[in-house]
Amino acid sequence: MARPNAIVNQADLKWTESSASRGFRCRRKSLGAAAGARMLGASLYETPPGASAWPRHFHSANEEAIFILEGAGTLTLGDAQFPVGKGDFVALPPGPGQAHRLANTSDQPLVYLCVSTMVEPEVTFYPDSEKFGVMVGAAPGGDKTRRTFEGTFRAGAKVGYFDGEPDA
Repeated sequence: MARPNAIVNQADLKWTESSASRGFRCRRKSLGAAAGARMLGASLYETPPGASAWPRHFHSANEEAIFILEGAGTLTLGDAQFPVGKGDFVALPPGPGQAHRLANTSDQPLVYLCVSTMVEPEVTFYPDSEKFGVMVGAAPGGDKTRRTFEGTFRAGAKVGYFDGEPDA
């Protein structure tokens, strides 16, 4: 019997590299997408020493969980910092009290599994830079070709509801 597409082995998937800056770098394998998951995201991450995959953020709609497979780092959760390492599991429900960033503060790669719900639309907030990101059509980590709208905005930027609308 042929193996179903719902079963994937991480060794068969290629790493996707992300290097937004020296401080934000990682490699990622999108396990959930490869297995055809629709409402659950799962990715394998490898973050080099001195880097994080993402800035500190929190979600308005999606819940995340992180399971550390190899290495050690520091989890910023809210305004506090906690050491984490192999075998640690972290639950991150949506909301401002769950603003988080996982940094590799060791001298070895940090490898972890990140699992999340895939609810959309999603608004992700970045409290350190006072920004927010909006994704419609596909949740964070989802198929970007399905997105009907996405963007990152400064938190204080506002316009009036009728601003720019033509008169009838």
